Amino acid sequence: MIYPLLWMVASSLKPDNQIFGDLSLWPSTFDWQNYWQGWNALPVSFTTFFWNSTVVTVLSVIGNVISCSFAAYAFARLEFSGKTIWFALMMMTLMIPYHVVLIPQYIMFLNLGWVNTYLPLIVPRFLAGDAFFIFLMIQFFRQLPRELDEAAMIDGCSPFKIYWAIIMPLSLPAMATAAIFSFIWTWEDFLGPLVYLNDMKDYTVPLALRMFISQDSVSQYGPMFAMSILSILPIVLFFVLFQRLIIRGIAMSGLK
Repeated sequence: MIYPLLWMVASSLKPDNQIFGDLSLWPSTFDWQNYWQGWNALPVSFTTFFWNSTVVTVLSVIGNVISCSFAAYAFARLEFSGKTIWFALMMMTLMIPYHVVLIPQYIMFLNLGWVNTYLPLIVPRFLAGDAFFIFLMIQFFRQLPRELDEAAMIDGCSPFKIYWAIIMPLSLPAMATAAIFSFIWTWEDFLGPLVYLNDMKDYTVPLALRMFISQDSVSQYGPMFAMSILSILPIVLFFVLFQRLIIRGIAMSGLK
């Protein structure tokens, strides 16, 4: 399972003429130039691509955590008309492939003038559009004692105050799990930026990596592998730092 990753690390240190001819995991010569060339090989520096991915990912994580926790709190703790029907409709969206809604969404964003901006990639995250995160948080919220809500209501807390002062502090594992999955999925998303972004200076890291492969000229595999290694480092570090919260959030939300 780990061999492809190790092979990519080794290939990032090999000259291009040895990458596919020598499949060993220990390069005969270490070519660190691949990292320097990869960072500056494209017309736009990879610093710009990393910054673009960071902006989109951070805003998407914030939007998903806030909006999905609001929706989950309403389904798990509040009573309103049509709650069962709305919950069923929300769960049904889990069975709809992204490609089915891609064209209607593109037409809508095109009419709004949002194409070639980051808005189609960020704004939906603030509208509780991911049913997976809502469901994850609902499962967690349902395990919290309702006596906490009742005690807070007696003390005069509004539903929002109960959410902010009681539910949120007790739900950090679920919030962290949603944030980590959102970070990973957004950082490595290729299709969304490919559809909505046209200018190279706005590309995210996955789109930039594709530019090393050319159909009509020489492909730069060494620099591409080097930049691929750098692109997965944020995901690995993020997971290592918060892996305990991931396991705890999944276990306590019932998804295990």
